[in-house]
Amino acid sequence: MIGTTPRPSNLFPPAYSAAAQASTIARAIETEPGSRNGAGGASSPVQLLFRPRVAVNPYATGVRGAYLCSASTPPGAGAHGMCGANAAAQALADLGLPTP
Repeated sequence: MIGTTPRPSNLFPPAYSAAAQASTIARAIETEPGSRNGAGGASSPVQLLFRPRVAVNPYATGVRGAYLCSASTPPGAGAHGMCGANAAAQALADLGLPTP
């Protein structure tokens, strides 16, 4: 761990600052060994290729008009904004509208 930093009491509501005594700063590599979510993100090769689930359309939820656009959808966490752009393009296509 890099260290702990005391929280200034004037930045938080009274109930919060009374409960929180300090915060801890850690690099991702330091938190991974204690994570129960699987090292490195994907837990299996299938999950690596078909995230967040095996489906023809990874953005569809099965609920009309509701789409997934988190980093768990293609192209993944390193392509900032593209998950949302792809989900929006899918939503437009489902409505029969042209995509930009």
